Amino acid sequence: MNGAIIFGLLAILMLTGMPISISLGLTVLTFLFTMTQVPIEAVAMKLFTGIEKFEIMAIPFFILAGNFLTHGGVARRMINFATALVGHWRGGLALGGVLACALFAAVSGSSPATVVAIGSILLPAMVRQGYPMKFGVGVIGTSGGLGILIPPSIVMVIYAVSTNASIGRLFIAGIVPGILLASLLMFVTWFVAKKRNYPCLPKASFGTMLRALRDCIWGLLLIVVVIGGIYSGIFTATEAAAMSAVYAFVVSVFVYRDMGLKDIPKVLLASANMSSMILYIITNAVLFSFLLTSEQIPQQLTSWITGLGLGTVGFLIMVNLLLLAAGNFMEPSSILLITAPLLFPMAMQLGIDPIHFGVMMTVNMEIGMITPPVGLNLYVASGISRLGLTETTKACMPWILVMLAYLVLITYVPAITLWLPNLLMK
Repeated sequence: MNGAIIFGLLAILMLTGMPISISLGLTVLTFLFTMTQVPIEAVAMKLFTGIEKFEIMAIPFFILAGNFLTHGGVARRMINFATALVGHWRGGLALGGVLACALFAAVSGSSPATVVAIGSILLPAMVRQGYPMKFGVGVIGTSGGLGILIPPSIVMVIYAVSTNASIGRLFIAGIVPGILLASLLMFVTWFVAKKRNYPCLPKASFGTMLRALRDCIWGLLLIVVVIGGIYSGIFTATEAAAMSAVYAFVVSVFVYRDMGLKDIPKVLLASANMSSMILYIITNAVLFSFLLTSEQIPQQLTSWITGLGLGTVGFLIMVNLLLLAAGNFMEPSSILLITAPLLFPMAMQLGIDPIHFGVMMTVNMEIGMITPPVGLNLYVASGISRLGLTETTKACMPWILVMLAYLVLITYVPAITLWLPNLLMK
C-alpha cells in the first residue's frame, strides 16, 4: 500500500511538469512528514552519507574531459580518420559517421555530446555529397547512443554508484557489446545506402590513412589512459576519470591548440552546470532510495515477483519492457537512480550477474535516448538538422528496430558482455 502511495505521488508531481529531481525530493519529504515516524535527523544523515562516495567524483571528471574534447577539435580529426578507413564503401560518409561516433563515444562518455560533436560537422557534409538529410539524421542520431555504452560511460558510473557494482568491470564489459552494436549499425547503414545507391568517396591511400591516424592519435590515446589504467591497476575508475580530464585539457589546449586559454572558463562552467544537475538528481534519488528501503518496498517487490514464478527469462522481459517504457518519458540518469535499487535485489536473487544486468540496463537507456517524446538524442539531432521531431523519429526507425533486436541478444546471451571482463579481471 505504501509503495503505491509513494509511486503515485511521484507520478502526480512529474505529470505537473516538475523536474524529476524536485519530484523525488518532494515525494520523500511529503511521505516522511505525513505518514511515517522516521526522525528527520536520519534523513539528513542519509543525505550526507549517501553521496559521500568516492566513485561519484568520476562523473564531473568524465563530463569535463568530454567537454574539453568536444570543444577541442578531436571530433573533426576522428571523422577524417573514420572516413579514410571506410569512406570508399557504399554510403561511405555515413559509415564514417557511425565509426566516428564509436570513436568519439570512447573518449566522451556522453550520448548527446557525441551527436553534437559528430553531427554538427558531418550532417552538412553528407547533404553536400547528395545524401538526404533524413538519412544522415537517422545514422548520427542512433549512432550517438554509443556514447553511453562504449566506455567511459557516465550512465555506467551512475549504475555502479546505485548498486555498488565495479565501475572497472562495467567499463571493460561495455567494450565488446559496443563494438558489436557499432558493427550492426554500420551494416544497416551500408545496406540502406546500397539499396538506395548513395554515393561513396574515393578510396584513401595508405599514406592518407596513416596521416589521419597520426592526426587523431592523441584523442584516441585517452581510451588507453582510461581502460589501460584501470585494467593494469595503476589507478581506480575515479582516478582514471581525473586523469582523463587532465589529459583532455592538455591535448585540446597544448597539443591540438584548437582551444585557447580564454575558452577554458566557458568549458569549466558548462561542465559544472551539467555535473551539478546530475549530482542534484543523485542526491534526491538517494533520499528516495532511503524511503523505499525504510518502507521495505524492494523486499516486498522481490517477494511478489518471486511469487509470480516468472523465472529469469520472464523477469528480464519485464525489466526490458519497464525500462523501454520509462525511456519514453525520462532521461537515463533518473531512470537508473529510481529503478536500479528496486530491480537489482531481484536480479541478484535470480542469480543474474550484476555486470551483465548493468550493461543490459545501459542498452535500454541507449534506446530510450532515441525514442519519443523525450529522447534527448532526437532533440539534439532535430536541432542540428532543423527537422521536426516526428520526421527525426521516422528517420531513426530502421536503426531503432535493429537496436531492439540487439537488446534481445544482449539480454539472453550474457557471454557477450561477460567474456572480456572475466578474461581480463579474474
